[in-house]
Amino acid sequence: MPIYEYQCNACGRVCSHLVLNVREFEPFCTHCGARDVKKLISRVRVRLSEETRMERLMDPSLLGALDENDPKTMAKVMKKMGSLVGDDIDEDFDQMVDEAVEEAVREQESGGAGSEGAASSPEATTSSAAEDL
Repeated sequence: MPIYEYQCNACGRVCSHLVLNVREFEPFCTHCGARDVKKLISRVRVRLSEETRMERLMDPSLLGALDENDPKTMAKVMKKMGSLVGDDIDEDFDQMVDEAVEEAVREQESGGAGSEGAASSPEATTSSAAEDL
C-alpha cells in the first residue's frame, strides 16, 4: 500500500496519506483541510508496528553517546527518539527541542541557573523526558 506525500499550497506543510485505492482518493491537507496540494516525490517509507518502534527505542546504542549535561547531545538523542516514535508525536517536536537547546546553551554561557532553577530548565526537562521514555 503506497504512502503518498503532499505539500499544501495554502499552509505550506507536508502531509502523508496511506492510499488504498488511488482511483478514488482525493488528496487534501491534513493540517488545514485545503484540497490545493502538490504531490511530492519522496523516499520509500515503511510503517512500523508500535511494538517494533518501542523495541528500537530500547536499543542501547541509541543512548551510547548520551551526555545529559550537553544540551546538543540531548537534542540529538531526543530527535532520534522522536523519529522512532513515528506519527504519534507532534510535528513541531524538533522545533521545541531546538528552542530548549538554545535556551539551555544560553544558560550555560551565562553561568547557568543555580541548583534551585535546575529542575525547571529545558535541559532538566529534556533529561527527565528521556528518562520517562
